[in-house]
Amino acid sequence: MSGYNYMTKESYKRFKGELEDLKTNGRQEVAKAIAEAREKGDLSENAEYDAAKDAQGMLELKINEMEKTLANARILDESQIDTSKVTVLSLVTIKNLKNGKNNQFKLVSESEADARAKKISVTSPMGKGLLGKKVGEKAVIETPRGNMEFEVVDITV
Repeated sequence: MSGYNYMTKESYKRFKGELEDLKTNGRQEVAKAIAEAREKGDLSENAEYDAAKDAQGMLELKINEMEKTLANARILDESQIDTSKVTVLSLVTIKNLKNGKNNQFKLVSESEADARAKKISVTSPMGKGLLGKKVGEKAVIETPRGNMEFEVVDITV
């Protein structure tokens, strides 16, 4: 992938909303926590103040990362996705050739990956192994437990 974050229009809007919430509400909450800790006296021995400042740093780091993600976002129209091969935003059904079980995953950008929702990143070993495959083709995925073989059963959006 060329450093872009591929997203649907809905994902982009949701991500942008989360960022705006962090910039407004998140920053207000952190500033309030810092002010409350400051009121408790000596800052050199104030664990609450240190924790609030750390939280502020983490919040600003997260905001910065989210801004970078949005700056590199490319919005894809799911109706224009080519289903002849596995691409970003493909909903792919694969068959584990060792145990015969089928699984279905949606390939998404790193920022949208969510294993519980069966959304895997195109930069993950599984995503990289499936990209470009067509129905009937096999993919060998390197895992810590050894190579696993899958067959692409179906590709939809």
